[in-house]
Amino acid sequence: MTVAPSAAAAPLVVRTSEIDDPGPLLSLLPDQPAASWVRQGEGIVGWGEAARFESSDTDRFETAQAWWREMVEHAVVRDEVGVPGTGAVAFGSFAFDARSARSSVLTLPSVLVGSRHGRTWVTTIAAQGVLPAAADLSVHRASGPGPVSFADGSMSAANWELVIANAVERIAAGDVDKVVLARDLEARTAGPIDVRWLLTGLAERYPGCWTFAVDGLVGATPELLVRLERGLVHSRVLAGTIRRTGDDEHDLALAGSLARSSKDLEEHEYAVRSLAEALAPHCSSMNVPESPFVLHLPNVMHLATDVAGVLADGATSLTLAAALHPTAAVGGTPTAAAIELIRELEGMDRGRYAGPVGWTDSTGDGEWGIALRCAETDPSDPQRLRLFAGCGIVAGSDPEAELAESDAKLVPMRDALSGA
Repeated sequence: MTVAPSAAAAPLVVRTSEIDDPGPLLSLLPDQPAASWVRQGEGIVGWGEAARFESSDTDRFETAQAWWREMVEHAVVRDEVGVPGTGAVAFGSFAFDARSARSSVLTLPSVLVGSRHGRTWVTTIAAQGVLPAAADLSVHRASGPGPVSFADGSMSAANWELVIANAVERIAAGDVDKVVLARDLEARTAGPIDVRWLLTGLAERYPGCWTFAVDGLVGATPELLVRLERGLVHSRVLAGTIRRTGDDEHDLALAGSLARSSKDLEEHEYAVRSLAEALAPHCSSMNVPESPFVLHLPNVMHLATDVAGVLADGATSLTLAAALHPTAAVGGTPTAAAIELIRELEGMDRGRYAGPVGWTDSTGDGEWGIALRCAETDPSDPQRLRLFAGCGIVAGSDPEAELAESDAKLVPMRDALSGA
């Protein structure tokens, strides 16, 4: 585990002020490591680094929460806005599997700009008791990486279909009820990959998703794992997917078939049940709709359920994210058996793909999504990107159809990369 700097050695000085609208949040990002959590033009972006936490331990959530608590307890904060997302805010991204060789990360940018309900603010952060410098809020433009080529990742498409067939056999044998299996795809570009280029493309094409970037992991997720805001808890479950055709009338018929699909409804029920069971101990009351709705995205449609609750035990948003992860939507059912089957069959380390990604402020409020429709940059090769997609496998799954679904889920990152 690596922690730098410690709160005792480097107390933070944090200043938040309300400002006039400086323009689209993503356009403010300079050519520095970027952090982002933006949906429909609102959210938070950040750059620079005032403090950082990394952990590859199995108790990554607990140690991250302890580090963040210490950081904010020692911070000197002047917050003139006082809404969720102001003051000290850390962006985080956590490994899917506790056994992953890849680190989980919390990073505290030195500059944060947020927008919410018509109000915009800037937060500047400095360590060692130094007063923060004024933030440069100039508009910046990112350039594309040029021609892109794609290649198989950890396994070929044909081999992944065999893995799906194997998983269906294991489900039939009673090993699990559902397992979510993922595949990766490697992209190589003619020029360096600018994360800001990807973020801008994703936000333009998928404004209803949460466009995120944390420490080289970038994507646009449609799935909100948990939002905690002043004692109210919200979560959005997605499970069950069908690809769109581009023909609105045909897509409407497909949406109806998705809503009636026994295979997809079964998959969705597992996901909703697992989330509600994990959330219930932390809530005094919960609202879990009996039936899902169909969420329409530009490339696919999902069965979706919005769950709401009232916090009862003082948990933070990060504590709730840890309690919910992994849901059946990204792991399977029963959870422990599904995770073991993923380790056995998948043939790769997911890293932070399908793990919690989002932000938390000093009060514990925050938003955490599931890192889906995403890719990870390579620190050692600025022209390489690793893309991910996964599918929920149940007894009625067809390997060829699951491969097609995974291809559809790779479209957002492929298009953002190529500028299509």
